[in-house]
Amino acid sequence: MHAAGCAAPNAASQDAFTFAIIGDAPYKQREEPHFERMMERIDREDVAFVIHVGDIGAGRGICTDAGYDKRLRQFERSRHPMIYTPGDNEWVDCRDMGFDPLERLARLREVFFDDDQSLGLVKLPLEVQQDEAPGCTRYPENRAWTRGGIRFVTIDVPGSNDNRGFSAAADAEARCRLAANRRWIARAAADADSRALVIAMQANPWFTTRHVFDEYLALFQQTARTIGKPVLLIHGDTHSYQVDTPFTDASGAPLANITRVVTYGSPIVGWVKVYVNPASARLFTFEPHIQAIVP
Repeated sequence: MHAAGCAAPNAASQDAFTFAIIGDAPYKQREEPHFERMMERIDREDVAFVIHVGDIGAGRGICTDAGYDKRLRQFERSRHPMIYTPGDNEWVDCRDMGFDPLERLARLREVFFDDDQSLGLVKLPLEVQQDEAPGCTRYPENRAWTRGGIRFVTIDVPGSNDNRGFSAAADAEARCRLAANRRWIARAAADADSRALVIAMQANPWFTTRHVFDEYLALFQQTARTIGKPVLLIHGDTHSYQVDTPFTDASGAPLANITRVVTYGSPIVGWVKVYVNPASARLFTFEPHIQAIVP
């Protein structure tokens, strides 16, 4: 449990709420029952919604239509609205199993993002990115919503180097997606009535030596500086729970208004409960939960 801000706030405003973060699970067959029990535990919690930051499996099985359908059925059983953003395992890495990643991404969009509702038994209406640049596609996986004055957005940023460096087609796809993600973040940041901005994605943008995420890091940092409000960056990819302030200002000091939280991942089946309390000086506090560690 992170030492700073890990407990539930004592006094909450009427706009206070909680939500859950999961990701990078389940990978292995033996993790499946633990994942199911974790979802049942979250079902009993008083959370407004659940965000899954991608990597919904590993290996060839998750790249198939059957793999997508299986995970969709699990997500649809959630008693809370479930918002999912894609990870690399379910499309970028599928090239290693003989699939065309861009075809798999198109299929993911058909299966998980065919309307403007969340997944889960209780549907949450979501805003869907509709704009489309010349030569690029639409990005229905990019979603947005507001709760308690907090603006939430998901953007499609997968691990495995953001699908860059594999082919000319892959590089073109990544450039189009970066431009779309920029527009989506800018739209959310322009909401003058919001108290804060939450950005959820899959990739750990620091987990590479190729600088492919530098533009994203600059985008997040500049957004936090510009809006001057609390910003929470949520991601998975590296499977270890972490809360920190890794961005810096012009003098090199930590940029205090942007916090990063990384959720658990295989072999840990776990989740993070996030408390949002506008009445507190610390808007976001975090409560990590480990369901199981599966060797």
